[in-house]
Amino acid sequence: MSGSANLDLRTPIGLLFIVLGAILATFGVLTRADTVMYAQSGGINLNLVWGVVMVLFGGIMTALAVVARRQA
Repeated sequence: MSGSANLDLRTPIGLLFIVLGAILATFGVLTRADTVMYAQSGGINLNLVWGVVMVLFGGIMTALAVVARRQA
């Protein structure tokens, strides 16, 4: 059981969200001056907003995995 006890899906899921969120947020920062692109969303840079949300969620998942690993 020692092999399966180390399998915590929060770690790869958290890292995946951090990487994808960073890519999306970077794209949002690089295109923030393009008002035509964000006209349909009411001028809100959704790429930047959701990129930051994804990075935060990934950080929370990774932190929970680290805490669980320390308690075990």
